[in-house]
Amino acid sequence: MSHTIPLAAPRTIRSAAEQRHDELLQRATDLATAFAERAPRAEELSRLPPENERDLHESGLYRMLQPEAVGGSEVGYESLITIGAALAAGCASTAWNLTNLASHHWMLAMFAPAAQDRIWREDPDALIASSFVFPAAKVTKAPGGYVLSGRWPFSSGVDVCSWNMLAGIVRAEGEAPDHRVFLVPRSDYRILDTWHVTGLKGTGSNDVQCEEVFVPEEMSVSVEHLKGGLTPGSERHPAPLYRLPVFALFPAILSGVGLGNGEGALTAYVAATRKRSANYTGARLAELQSIQIHIGNAATRLAHARRVMLAICEEAMRDAERGHVPDMVTKFAYRRDLAYATKLTTKAVDEINAGSGAQALYLSGSQQRRFRDAHAISAHIAFSTDVANAAFGRLALGLEVDNPVV
Repeated sequence: MSHTIPLAAPRTIRSAAEQRHDELLQRATDLATAFAERAPRAEELSRLPPENERDLHESGLYRMLQPEAVGGSEVGYESLITIGAALAAGCASTAWNLTNLASHHWMLAMFAPAAQDRIWREDPDALIASSFVFPAAKVTKAPGGYVLSGRWPFSSGVDVCSWNMLAGIVRAEGEAPDHRVFLVPRSDYRILDTWHVTGLKGTGSNDVQCEEVFVPEEMSVSVEHLKGGLTPGSERHPAPLYRLPVFALFPAILSGVGLGNGEGALTAYVAATRKRSANYTGARLAELQSIQIHIGNAATRLAHARRVMLAICEEAMRDAERGHVPDMVTKFAYRRDLAYATKLTTKAVDEINAGSGAQALYLSGSQQRRFRDAHAISAHIAFSTDVANAAFGRLALGLEVDNPVV
């Protein structure tokens, strides 16, 4: 007598957040073609074209991680990977600025309610730039707050932002150094025209400078409150999304850009190679095993990178949902694995470049830009596998952790 084992019914009910994510992902996918066409213009301007900024605002993509309570979409943290990659398939610079600035809405929800009210009540669409280079600042305590001076590099998208998150270390005799993030309005800092680079040219990641600027206490937050769990903003925004460890997951904000840049390069390369013949022999390139191997190698690296990036975001979200703050080993493993996964995306672009031959040299084509952007992404300190592996190794060996913000 045979027995039929009933199969579990397929999951058909999607949460509202998942539906919002899918809608935003489709908008990003639809916009990627237009952003690809405007990419040369972004490089020429050394910032995003006004049309890109308009599209990012009108599509709601800038506000994808902003709390629903203030009109944002409040989708899952993995959207930085999925939506960032979808946009980067068209233009890495546009995706870089999107994920950077969208993540600052997410971070603002962790600040004290007074900081949220000052910015979002005035303009819920307000964009906030950042530079999390903590040693760049000179910070002194003052009655009711802090006085901030310094020069910070790599403030992506700063030209269209009305606020900036600037990092600094408060040092006081007899006290442990307090790493803090300060919210500074556009009127209190100067933008320095320094972004003359070879890759990610459209991000406009200029330096900013301020001198003797007073920042009220409520417009700053200690990194100690951003390491996972409750934050000064938790009473207002208790969702798990706003209890994630910020700097442990920091590489995920940007790693999807490398992924999408690589995926876009592979898609374009495969489409072109199907139709191409070798200049000297006339042989169809698609028939050459060496070309097939380049494609397989690149696709493997990108597939592994995507799985690693998404798995980390999903694990972190599950932990936050059950009220668990990951231990230090897990946090440094996040940074280690995200750095490695992003290096895989760079190697994928290198593989495609190697298979492209002289065609990759033409400025009229997109491959040379994708190659430059891939290496600019990989140059970010968050994606230094040497730094990430050494930090994890120190922890594994029982030595003192040398990254106090994680």
